[in-house]
Amino acid sequence: MAKEKGRKLIAQHKKARHDYLILDTYEAGLALTGTEVKSLRQGRASLVDGFVQLDDNEAWLHNVHIPEYSQGTWTNHSARRKRKLLLHRVEIDKLAAKSQESGHTIVPLALYFKDGRAKIEIALAKGKKEYDKRQTLREKQDRRETERAMSAVRRKQRA
Repeated sequence: MAKEKGRKLIAQHKKARHDYLILDTYEAGLALTGTEVKSLRQGRASLVDGFVQLDDNEAWLHNVHIPEYSQGTWTNHSARRKRKLLLHRVEIDKLAAKSQESGHTIVPLALYFKDGRAKIEIALAKGKKEYDKRQTLREKQDRRETERAMSAVRRKQRA
């Protein structure tokens, strides 16, 4: 059987980029059971309530929902169990130091397969205030309007 190449997205936490200011991102492996991998291969997972907690120099992923495998037996996994993240010691130490600062947290951004292995993209993030969210939306809207105006000008010049 040929090994898969590239990146196949399973789940994404789209609201995280709206709710948090992303400071730094990391790619981590996941320690999973067989039924969890099979469930992920079916493209089923949710990162919405997920967060990362560091304790005893280990990183743990909490509240990520991977539903039970439909053809699983008594060996099936618990849907919201905590899962160990596979990171280098240096990365864990960096995350531990930075996450101790006030207002900082570690959130999952995306869950995907990379070359056949389950990976998760986690981010060191700082929570946005309501006015920050409004300002980000306003900037995005202004940028979109500028692009529309520029494309309209270009279209008129061509004609």
